[in-house]
Amino acid sequence: MAVAQDKMTKVCIFLERHFLPPTPLNFQVVYTYISQVNDELNSAIERAVTNNTLIDCLFIEQLYFEHLNLGHNTEVAMIENVNGVINALSRNANSTEQQIVSFAGHVSECMHSLDENSIANSRVALQRLNQQTTTLLTQHKKFKQALTNAKQLHETTKKQLNTLRKQHVIDPQTGLYKRHYLTKQVQLWANQQKSVCAIAIQINNLDHFIDNFGDVIGEVILNKVAKQVQKYVFQSGLAGRTAKAQFTVVVADIDYETTQLIAEKVRSGVEKLRFISSKSAITLPAIELSLGIAKQQHGDFNELAKSASNAAFKAHSLGQSSFIAEH
Repeated sequence: MAVAQDKMTKVCIFLERHFLPPTPLNFQVVYTYISQVNDELNSAIERAVTNNTLIDCLFIEQLYFEHLNLGHNTEVAMIENVNGVINALSRNANSTEQQIVSFAGHVSECMHSLDENSIANSRVALQRLNQQTTTLLTQHKKFKQALTNAKQLHETTKKQLNTLRKQHVIDPQTGLYKRHYLTKQVQLWANQQKSVCAIAIQINNLDHFIDNFGDVIGEVILNKVAKQVQKYVFQSGLAGRTAKAQFTVVVADIDYETTQLIAEKVRSGVEKLRFISSKSAITLPAIELSLGIAKQQHGDFNELAKSASNAAFKAHSLGQSSFIAEH
């Protein structure tokens, strides 16, 4: 009890230090870290602390999916195995049906020929064989129906899995990708020898909206900006939410000029947004953005995102709309 109490105290201190709410997911990740039972998780958190990386709910969620939520991958593998088995059964059933139909046809022809020659005993034997074939076809029909039912169940399971996958990679608040998905995608591009650019999009006055107009307005601002980001990067890259008031766009094999053009389109689209309070008819302030652009070759998303984020903060401090990180 004393050891458990000591761990819980350390967890609470960690959560308070990083302004993290005590949600079950945050508590689980931090408790595991405090318990020192997952070396990879410990290294990731200690590296973040050393590099002064922002440790917020989205970062903790990424750690959870990367180091603790191993059951999801097992579920995906199981469903894919079932898919292979059912497809194999379907192919075998079709092949067997063709063979049985062919066999029945041969038997029927043989019976007709023997009937013309009046070979009574042989005809009786073949009639019995024909009855057995009919029974076999009936059983096969039942098997096909059972297989059809299994395939329908499989389709339902696939839909459920797709829903789980969506929950796994999509931020429910904004509809953009979660941080851990961008991490894997950037690593995949790096393995394919592709250069990657990142655009950090920081909402400078989100706290102002929340403090002065409430959490609901803050949610609206986040969603509107997210939709504008998604609109301009839909076919050219991936957009994700990487912090409370920040989005990150990653694009592969695109030069700086094109990346700047995408960033400018996002900024211009957001600046056109106007909001009026439905209760007081007051026009709300314009959304203020700062954008940062960074590029790298080796596929470390956390480092790339931090570089782009620092560039966005520098743009804000310089009074600029965007800033390109040195590389």
